[in-house]
Amino acid sequence: MKVRQITPPITSMPIVEEESAIVDVLKILRTRHHVWVVRSRESMELTGVIRYLDVVDILLPPTRQRARLGSISSMLKSIMAGAEKARDIMERNVLTVEEEATVLEALEKMKRYRVAILAITDERGKLKGEISLRLLINEFIRLMRVGGAQWTQRGSSSRLESP
Repeated sequence: MKVRQITPPITSMPIVEEESAIVDVLKILRTRHHVWVVRSRESMELTGVIRYLDVVDILLPPTRQRARLGSISSMLKSIMAGAEKARDIMERNVLTVEEEATVLEALEKMKRYRVAILAITDERGKLKGEISLRLLINEFIRLMRVGGAQWTQRGSSSRLESP
């Protein structure tokens, strides 16, 4: 099964442009765990991601101690250090899978990098969707129900039972 077959519509994804104000990012992060950053809505070129936990760096004032420890990038992401736009606070190294990747390939990448969500892109880096561990769990449960099998748990072991 290809990841593009089970990804939600792109219109339901949390997306901002690089030039979006930080307050717009924070509004989205009140209810989501991440925000994808694109160069523009027209191009949909994926340029970064901002995760829920990144808000700590955004809200904390920069300190000299952090600068001495080599955390310059975190320090510069602070609002008090002058960050104003999504591009100022985004993580530029985004983990992606191509839209033709299989679910197995996505799971392997999630395991390898210990992440729960990946951006789906085309060969030009255009954001096409997202695949999350939560979505894969839901799809697994749906397939189990369709196939007539039920997952049961007894004691410390789990097993699959067919009716």
